[in-house]
Amino acid sequence: MKKKIAILGSTGSVGRATFNIIKNNQKEFEIILLTTNKNIKEISKQARELKVKNILINSKTHYLKFIKTSKNKKLNIYNDFQSFSKKFKNKIDYTMCAISGLAGLKPTLDLIRFSKKIAIANKESIICGWNLIKKELTKNKTEFIPVDSEHFSIWSLLKGSNKLNVEHIFITASGGPFLNLPINKFKNINPLSAVKHPNWNMGKKISVDSATLMNKVFEVIEAQRIFNIDINKFKILIHPQSYVHAIIKFNNGLTKILIHDTDMRIPILNSIYDEKNFNSKSNKLNFDYLNNLNFNEVDTSKFSSIKILKLIPRKNSLYETVMVTANDELVHLFLDGKINFLDIVKKLSKIMKLREFNKYRYINPKNFDQIKNLSSYVRLKVNNLCI
Repeated sequence: MKKKIAILGSTGSVGRATFNIIKNNQKEFEIILLTTNKNIKEISKQARELKVKNILINSKTHYLKFIKTSKNKKLNIYNDFQSFSKKFKNKIDYTMCAISGLAGLKPTLDLIRFSKKIAIANKESIICGWNLIKKELTKNKTEFIPVDSEHFSIWSLLKGSNKLNVEHIFITASGGPFLNLPINKFKNINPLSAVKHPNWNMGKKISVDSATLMNKVFEVIEAQRIFNIDINKFKILIHPQSYVHAIIKFNNGLTKILIHDTDMRIPILNSIYDEKNFNSKSNKLNFDYLNNLNFNEVDTSKFSSIKILKLIPRKNSLYETVMVTANDELVHLFLDGKINFLDIVKKLSKIMKLREFNKYRYINPKNFDQIKNLSSYVRLKVNNLCI
């Protein structure tokens, strides 16, 4: 019997990678749900290719447009998970949550109870709502696998090991497009150059996060939440090749390293197949890289975003929603040409230190609406302060 698959955010980079994996293994898998926010052209093509019967379009405007234009009478089109949930008779075998930003949290929470295994490639959901996600995972006995390359690597390296024996966990960063750019030229960085990542093909927003190294701030917080390991044990290392994704040093003197090509299909494939025997068709072991691995500490005079980690509470709180939302809004203001590159981290740090937001360090998220409402307020505040 084919395994049932759902892909949330199927038209994004991780969603498309997952879709193509299923496309190449149709004898083993069947997609029963695809979702998008507004890319109706791409999701329509995906549905036709694999004869998917259910799609969900989150944007009301694009949902209504698709309803009017779709000629596929066999296709069930939804605008919310409540309507689709009535279709469930048995749990989905595997759900990929690849919706970007905080928009991915609610769908993730909705689908956990309908999934045997859920893979999450969404930093913001885990950072802001991990306590809510964890509660649903436990309640519904749903298996969870992180799919970000760094977190999948840590997850793999920790198998069979006692977390109490971990001395340090090193998360690697390429350094982005401006690793070797003199700091006195940072003020001239424009959006076009900031979205050109040297190793990964990603969306604009996450590419800018990589350029400021905010993505590594997110990854450390995400890893601390997922693995429940003291945040002081996490270190960020600059590794331009992006070949090593995580290093764990144990108290017993052993150090484990996980390497793979800069290809998200590798962690996705392994999350689907449980690291069983299959051919990923990846490149051969790169000995040129292995013989020339470079690791350096982060230059915080260039990448001051790393200092933001000192502000983060040790337990999940609403304060992370302030950070994630403010950064998201500032990145978009930069991409729109309304602030400069250096302003992203400078203004983020100032906003996070505002007295009105400090109280959220001591408040745990109780539900999604609480996170959503705070996020909306933070966006307004950022725009009022910056425009």
